[in-house]
Amino acid sequence: MAYDRYVAICNPLRYLSIMKKTVCLRMAAGCWGLSFITPLTHTFLMSKLNFCGSHTINHFFCDVTILLKISCSSTGVIEALTYVLGSVELLASFLIIIVSYSNIISSILKIKSKGWEHKAFSTCASHLTVVSLFYGSLCSTYVRPASWYSLENNKILSLSYIALT
Repeated sequence: MAYDRYVAICNPLRYLSIMKKTVCLRMAAGCWGLSFITPLTHTFLMSKLNFCGSHTINHFFCDVTILLKISCSSTGVIEALTYVLGSVELLASFLIIIVSYSNIISSILKIKSKGWEHKAFSTCASHLTVVSLFYGSLCSTYVRPASWYSLENNKILSLSYIALT
């Protein structure tokens, strides 16, 4: 969405030639591919864990962090992988968004018409709000030290990035 907004605001006359159907399909396929590979890695590693005691999951869904808490096996490798992959994915997508919106803001500020400036900022505001809520809750849930873990906070943050955004 950030790249789409960037092209629409910074290159409005070339929008249709830049954002062709194939470009949109490639970007969507890339997002879907990455969104599939990371959980697949976790699923493979989680399948090797032993679970003892109660198999009741006190959560809205079967989340990685919750499964790690009820495992009897050593989970250090999976916790480290979750932290590293989560950090890399969040940082990469966050950088794309920051670069896109930096270019958008610099382009908007060069425009002399106040009406267009307001329209461009309001177009971006909804996306930035959702991005802030989504990344803020994801970072708080998955990219944090284990000592900060709280089941109740995890439930609230998971609900916010699933339902609210």
